[in-house]
Amino acid sequence: MGDLRTAVIAGASGYIGQHLRARLETSGVRVRTIGRGHGNDAAWDDPASLEQVLDGADLLVNLAGRSVSCRYTKRNADEIFRSRVETTTALGQALSRVESPPALWVNASTGTIYRDARDRPMDEVDGQLGSGFSVEVARAWERELWDAPTDIRKIALRMTIVLGAGGGAINPFINLARIGFGGRMGDGRQRFSWVHVDDVVRAVVHLHGHDEIAGPVNLAAPEVVSNDELMRQVRCTMGRRHGLPEPRWLLEAGARIIRTEAELVLKSRWVESRVLRETGFEFAYPEARVRFDRSRSTPAEGCCRWRWDDSGAGRPLRLDLRRLTSERQGRLCG
Repeated sequence: MGDLRTAVIAGASGYIGQHLRARLETSGVRVRTIGRGHGNDAAWDDPASLEQVLDGADLLVNLAGRSVSCRYTKRNADEIFRSRVETTTALGQALSRVESPPALWVNASTGTIYRDARDRPMDEVDGQLGSGFSVEVARAWERELWDAPTDIRKIALRMTIVLGAGGGAINPFINLARIGFGGRMGDGRQRFSWVHVDDVVRAVVHLHGHDEIAGPVNLAAPEVVSNDELMRQVRCTMGRRHGLPEPRWLLEAGARIIRTEAELVLKSRWVESRVLRETGFEFAYPEARVRFDRSRSTPAEGCCRWRWDDSGAGRPLRLDLRRLTSERQGRLCG
């Protein structure tokens, strides 16, 4: 990894953080962590420890932030906002006081910052920002990064939905198909942009090696599918020929019951990674391939265990969002 010797990860205990840390350490990079629990090298409520871990590092990656998969009550909304903005503020203040700050600060952001896009993809140059709570959080998050009192290179990494081994972002779709509600959500035309967790890690390393890159950077795999197509493929893999469609009113009612927001599946996220593409980054996972193990050893009652299909081998059924090749899938979905 060239001149990358020491990296600092804030939020290393999360799904992306764990993968990033493992990859960097395997490559010989020393990793320091910032978090709230025990076992971290620095704590958010200890400014001196923040300065200590940041001083002399080559890279800072901030992934801290409360999950948005919840109801946007005032309490949850405040925590979602605070967990992103205040941690970014603390990092900016600490960086302004260290003698040898990292050359690059990559701060997590989200592709949800763009408007509901059904007519064209949103890139970093001419993408149009949206409105609503999620967008306001994202804008405040990025504004705190740009306004931080340090002149090091900064990147707001606008990630789409992250999938991969052990990730659960697609599980709600699977579970709906299992109980018969595997039809389109809303009108089904909303786009589903995603990225494999390994490509998130590879993109961070790529960004560190390209000094010319700064500002917003989108992170989304090249292939994007509609919700209607996504659900059709899920049904095929689950052996369901039909699935009841879920109109907006039903999704909004159901979201209240399971304590989440219908926006998470109804908003059309069509994001293009223009900066990465133009600087030579190649996605290892440009297409979505997921296989499902429908054994009895599921993680929880009523759930379906799944993992990313890295090898193409094995007995579990495969979901290939680009093409379905088996005769059985052809009969079900033709």
